[in-house]
Amino acid sequence: MNIQKIIKIVALVIGLIAVFFLVRIMMLGDEAIEADVSNQAVLSWFSNLAYVVLGIATITAVVFSLVNLVSHPDKLKKALMSLGVFALVLAIAWFASSGVETKLTDGKMLSANGSQMIEAGIKAFYILILLAAGLMLFFGVKKMISK
Repeated sequence: MNIQKIIKIVALVIGLIAVFFLVRIMMLGDEAIEADVSNQAVLSWFSNLAYVVLGIATITAVVFSLVNLVSHPDKLKKALMSLGVFALVLAIAWFASSGVETKLTDGKMLSANGSQMIEAGIKAFYILILLAAGLMLFFGVKKMISK
């Protein structure tokens, strides 16, 4: 039995379980679920199934991406260079940020480190937007000139 048949069978089983829980939820109705705590277990099982499916999808995407990167060294080199540039942008944003202890609206205090992390995230976002816009402009002008 090849991997595609196994994946189809697993997807079919998960889909049938999801349909079963969906039908149970629809048969109970909103009022019955809100009124009786024991009926809320159906929602719990349905959400747990959703977490399992999300976990399977996430693990599958990461594993197949890593396998693809390892099997193609040129793609791995490009990916590592991209990660390096991203780390450089984050480092620049971190060192350009200052942390100030701030009182929040609920009365709690935001630490200086937390403030610096938030400011660094915002500055990294702005740097990445400017970088993307600059690259789009550069390659757009380059394409117009070359024609």
